[in-house]
Amino acid sequence: MQQLRDIHDIQSVPWWPLAPGWWLLALAILLLAFALWRWRAFLSLRIPIPGLTLGSWRWDAAGALRDLRRRARAGQASKTTAGELSELLRRIAMARLGRPACAGLTGNDWLDWLETHDPQGFRWHERGRILLDAPYAPAGQIGDARLLDLIEAAEGWVTTREPTAIPVRWFRARTSSGV
Repeated sequence: MQQLRDIHDIQSVPWWPLAPGWWLLALAILLLAFALWRWRAFLSLRIPIPGLTLGSWRWDAAGALRDLRRRARAGQASKTTAGELSELLRRIAMARLGRPACAGLTGNDWLDWLETHDPQGFRWHERGRILLDAPYAPAGQIGDARLLDLIEAAEGWVTTREPTAIPVRWFRARTSSGV
């Protein structure tokens, strides 16, 4: 009888150190967070992830241009489309290069400036003349295909990454240099 011992409980499982599976999960989460942070600019125009991209001027401008293209294809008046495109283009240019660079330009000076600073090399002076003529043209004389080409050229201003001259506000968003 003296050789018998009392029954002992099993020791509880400690919470630390973590099992290898938890370490792998933590590493995977960190790698995913780093990848999202690293490619946030690429994702901001292609995949709407509200927590990461909402608020950049590029995001808002790309959405406004997509909406303008949709309305132009749906039959919105060409004069209205041209006016809205002109306004959006000026706002995009000011967001990219700052208000002092382009805010006071009108007419041919505006088209020359657009052609000089366009990141895609679009021929604004030749093909963008519709922006100057649209307010005075008779209804139905403005080609919708030409407006869609201009919308596509304006998207080039949004998608091409270059550091901005100064941080600016556009719509309700804030940007920092290079974003």
